Amino acid sequence: MSDTTLVLGPVIFQDFEVPSGVGFGGRQLLAVHRLVGGARVIDSLGRDDAAITFCGIFSGTDAMARACAIDALRASGLPIPLTWDVAFYTVVVSRFLADYQNSWWIPFQLSCTVVRDETAALIDAVASLAILAVADVVNAVALASTAGLDLSGAEAAISAPQATVQQTGAYTAAQSGLAGAQTTLAGAVQSSETTMSGLTFSGSGSAEAGIAALTTATGTAQRLASLAAAQAYLGRASANLASAST
Repeated sequence: MSDTTLVLGPVIFQDFEVPSGVGFGGRQLLAVHRLVGGARVIDSLGRDDAAITFCGIFSGTDAMARACAIDALRASGLPIPLTWDVAFYTVVVSRFLADYQNSWWIPFQLSCTVVRDETAALIDAVASLAILAVADVVNAVALASTAGLDLSGAEAAISAPQATVQQTGAYTAAQSGLAGAQTTLAGAVQSSETTMSGLTFSGSGSAEAGIAALTTATGTAQRLASLAAAQAYLGRASANLASAST
């Protein structure tokens, strides 16, 4: 790890302080229900991160000062960032043991309890946006269907593999599918509004004509409501798609 920058709170590890390796990982918490006949039902309860551990040697004229700085982090019990390579955690220093051999050579062992895996949290946020985008398009397609429009092409495009990954053909196709669906909806809304504005409820000449106009107005209003809701879902899906891909 000599070429990797390791940072714990305000301390940047250097020289012999940089460990040869960092232990991390954990387990999945499981509730195992054993049934008659040997069958099992297993419930996954979530991640259980193991402590992040490493060791090194404080050396040089400031070895004792740097060891005391780490020990102060342990004593504070405060959550602090821990980063190396692409790893980014919020941790609490749970254990720090220093072996003072002389003022310029102090081997140490360090253990951190994970508060939060920040990298995983970012990935989860992006994944959630992608899931929301797909769900919104599904809702928009259903609403448009009640108004007589088929937007299934947009649903297929955003549901395709890598459709939420920027700079892929599937992502471009998903964007185009959403844009096309929005254009279709806008045209349908305009057409419905034109129909509504052309209706006449008085002076129609007969009760039957008046009832027919009212029936048309009711149906058109319902269609406009469905179309407007579909537009809202597609607008949010487009925004979430853009955010999920960044």
